[in-house]
Amino acid sequence: MSAAWWQWVASSDSLTARLVAAAEGRPFRVRLLAQRLGRPRLDEARALGLPLHQAVWLRQVALCVDERPWVVARSVAPLAQLRGQRLERLGERSLGSWLFRQPDLERGPIEISADPAPFASALNPSGPWGRRSVFRHGRFAVLVQEFFLDAMADELALPPR
Repeated sequence: MSAAWWQWVASSDSLTARLVAAAEGRPFRVRLLAQRLGRPRLDEARALGLPLHQAVWLRQVALCVDERPWVVARSVAPLAQLRGQRLERLGERSLGSWLFRQPDLERGPIEISADPAPFASALNPSGPWGRRSVFRHGRFAVLVQEFFLDAMADELALPPR
């Protein structure tokens, strides 16, 4: 992986804040693609230490600059841990805008992938890299998965994989 990509994929700070800065004043938007209750995929259940049949909160968004998606993200949180968090009210605000305000936030290791398969239902993305990690805030945990799209690579002149 090139150093330019490594700065994006391995960063542990807010991806939303980094995208806003990279947009250099152009309009940034979180486009809500889906938000519902459902079941996690097998890999998501394993990452969160959940039984496969347990109900979860699922959210998919596109992080857009000039209405053009640069990143698609899928978040998965155990339904039993959502009580009191009010995440269903995020609408078109980023999950990161809430997460990074939590004083006790802990981020697990970042897993990196070049496989867009987990995001096949969101905008049919293609791009060089994906990443995911589990964020913990007290007893609450959420798996955040982000896939960087070719549009971002093109716009920022990032090298191919």
